[in-house]
Amino acid sequence: MRIVVDAMGTDNCPAPDVEGALLAARDFGDPVILVGDEALIKAELAKHATAGLPVEVVHAAQVVTMEDKPATVGKAKPESSMHVGMNLVKSGQADAFVSMGNTGAALSIALLNTLGRIRGVKRPALTGILPFGQTGQTVLLDVGANADCRAEWLAQFALMGSLYTRLTLKIDRPRVAVLSNGEEASKGTELIHEAIELIKALPIHFSGSIEPKDVLKGGADVVISDGFVGNIFIKTLEAGTSTLTEVIREELTANLIGTLGGALARPAFRRVRKRIDPFEIGGAPLLGINGVVIIGHGRSNANAIRNGVRQARAAVSSGVIEAIRAGLAALEPKPEG
Repeated sequence: MRIVVDAMGTDNCPAPDVEGALLAARDFGDPVILVGDEALIKAELAKHATAGLPVEVVHAAQVVTMEDKPATVGKAKPESSMHVGMNLVKSGQADAFVSMGNTGAALSIALLNTLGRIRGVKRPALTGILPFGQTGQTVLLDVGANADCRAEWLAQFALMGSLYTRLTLKIDRPRVAVLSNGEEASKGTELIHEAIELIKALPIHFSGSIEPKDVLKGGADVVISDGFVGNIFIKTLEAGTSTLTEVIREELTANLIGTLGGALARPAFRRVRKRIDPFEIGGAPLLGINGVVIIGHGRSNANAIRNGVRQARAAVSSGVIEAIRAGLAALEPKPEG
């Protein structure tokens, strides 16, 4: 399995990107292809012990920054590391692409300039993986690719999310729910009501509507929303977790008793931090794209890069692209006669 890592993706590139790729190559044993400024990548590689590691470097003359506009970057920077990396996947020279760069740009380049969408997909969805649920992971989509959605798009998100979760997280019958402001059938917007009727007809385990508090309790394995609501939900969750962690740290260091208590509880706090650390997940896929593309945080460290590669390997080995393709084809109306 050959995984491409965008060496120019993180906010502090290429240091964490290169180090994380080396960790993945060492831990998984499969070739990792670093794409980006060759001189910068090789200078970073020189700081590490790389003997015997299956790591390659492919040069890309341009870099997509966080300031680049998704609507124009596809044509403006055709030699970017995102273009070059995804084209390696498109041509069959690699199996997946991992980037911690500009999410909107990655989606635009994947959709319009390189891989395209799987046949039948109305809109690709950006997923997020939360540290809750039966396996410690809950898949949420869409989290920002489509601010305004139609009911049929949400239904496709449900099917793609269910297939991804069943294949990669190994849950036989993933519980799929729609994010709403209540469990009751009367709650939610008109969009949610229309989407629910379509989702009920799909060959998946649909459990109805779910409130945010129940998402945090692991009440569903797949949670569906439009990109506007999903993006606000996941950003609020990340900000709330960060703020709560900081408040606890301040209180534990406010006086001697708190400091002593904090010292005793430190192992437990470390375990909690590890459970909710997004870098332990690494990244999540763009579902609906005709190839495995994993996107993570710009502030990712080397461990997140490694885990992003792990997510990519899981998606490739489980055949999720082929499964989505077959799942959508099965829903197409059969020609009469």
